[in-house]
Amino acid sequence: MARGGKQQEPTDWVTRAADDAIRHAAGSGDPAAMAAYVEGGGLVTVASGASPSGPIHLGNLREFLTPHFVAEELRRRGVKTRHLHSWDDFDRYRKVGAGIPPEWAEHIGKPLTAVPDPFGCHDNWAEHFKAPLRAALQEMGVEVEEISQTEMYRSGAYRDRILHAVANRDAIERVLATYRTKPGQQAAEVEDEQEAAALADSVAAAEDLDRFPYKPWCGRCGKDTTSVSSYSDETHDLAYTCTSCGFEGSTNLATEDNGKLVWKVDWPMRWAFEGVNFEPGGLDHSTPGSSYTVGKELVSEVFGGRAPAYVAYAFVGFAGMQKMSSSSGGVPIPADALKVLEAPMVRWLYARKQPKQAFTIDFGPEVVRLYDEWDALGKKAANPEKRDGAVLAWERAVSTSSAGVLPVSPVTVPFRVLSGVADVTAGSAEQISRIVSHVGYAHDSVADLEPRLGRAMNWTEEFVPESERTIVRESADVELLGSLGATEQQWLSLLLEHLPTGELELDEVTTLVYGVPKLAAGLALEDQPTEQVKADQKAFFTLLYNLLVSAERGPRLPTLIVALGAEKVRSLLSA
Repeated sequence: MARGGKQQEPTDWVTRAADDAIRHAAGSGDPAAMAAYVEGGGLVTVASGASPSGPIHLGNLREFLTPHFVAEELRRRGVKTRHLHSWDDFDRYRKVGAGIPPEWAEHIGKPLTAVPDPFGCHDNWAEHFKAPLRAALQEMGVEVEEISQTEMYRSGAYRDRILHAVANRDAIERVLATYRTKPGQQAAEVEDEQEAAALADSVAAAEDLDRFPYKPWCGRCGKDTTSVSSYSDETHDLAYTCTSCGFEGSTNLATEDNGKLVWKVDWPMRWAFEGVNFEPGGLDHSTPGSSYTVGKELVSEVFGGRAPAYVAYAFVGFAGMQKMSSSSGGVPIPADALKVLEAPMVRWLYARKQPKQAFTIDFGPEVVRLYDEWDALGKKAANPEKRDGAVLAWERAVSTSSAGVLPVSPVTVPFRVLSGVADVTAGSAEQISRIVSHVGYAHDSVADLEPRLGRAMNWTEEFVPESERTIVRESADVELLGSLGATEQQWLSLLLEHLPTGELELDEVTTLVYGVPKLAAGLALEDQPTEQVKADQKAFFTLLYNLLVSAERGPRLPTLIVALGAEKVRSLLSA
């Protein structure tokens, strides 16, 4: 609480990054200059980039959501903002992954947009892996202005910048050489696999041309396995040899668009071309000699621009994915997370952490605890006096400037209740709805429980191991029933005697289940249990679990009995 009783506006990493973006765009850290820039309608550009070389997983999602939150903060302040996303689909196809036909090896070295979709459902490889990410972003309310690097290069949009970079190749090499610690380390120093592989294929070229900042695609096989053999600064003719097919060809950089700048030159070129004010990058891009540190020098010395404000983000890990199916190699994509987590929750996982904080998304039992934490935070957010950094992250998660408030269930039922009921009902939505009403969450229809109900059913089905599932017996355990002692037989007899024959009510069943040992001890249902009765209750519960689900424990017994229904319970408890 600020002095004088006025609540202080909470801040977080997004707030600070938005300040940095405005400061960069205004060209000054002076508050008056920054305000004047915003009031004058000045544009702030935030950017992201990703290569659709395969499934775009939840770790990659940080590249999209980090600038998205900054863009949303800027829009909240009334700043004219655009979020540019570059698809690095002009990168090379690098390897044949799991589940891909082995004959796709013939396409290694081609641009991703020149590789056929092995699944036959999209125009090319790149579009196949863009599609699920686009759908997930839409579901999460993330709006970006997409740029295809294939289209940009092929259209000649960068032609002047390419000529400028090639003319200044000596200056580029001086910067790169500053960070090159060993002779011949050019390929090893590159964290971008496309560039590293292309450079490794160029070993036959002369020393000065081996470090040429532009890589042509072969005119015969279409691959980037080319080494530059000569270049004329006067005519801009570039000759090359392909190490894959042996083709000796040429291209003219002033009139043809058949190649691209190597990554460490390409990125700073784009900063200057697009006027980027803020862009994040993985920690691997932020070490000495890596893309961002080299790019900071190249963008000013070669392209006359300024490196954008920048935050480095850390690794995102995954756990509890025993049945992961939709992503190659078991690495979850955003669509997998959206099967079990509501869209605002997925956003919240990224908003609440500082970008440099690594974290793990656990699809196992942790999901239940995560929902509990999320629901508690929602209740806290309803109290203006409790607004703090945690609530600010919640606010960033639940709505966007374009989509508004993201969909949530009209009736909020704890996830642990929905998943537990889904487990014992084998995922019957109507039965789940009926039981949830008995548990105390009144609603008019199944639709009132969505989208959370669907998430709970998916999680129970896809992410809970079979060993932890509740499997209801098909028939009575005659052997166990025949071995029961007199006390145990009395407990079952009392339960069946008092169990209603019609639709079961949770409160009534709860009273009965806890009350059977009381009745056996000569007490009334409403009496307080003695220590002996408490011990008998535990033994009775274990007996019921063994008879109903062949286990020592399971979901809450009254809920289980209501879910099974009186007829099924009688059939399993009678010899």
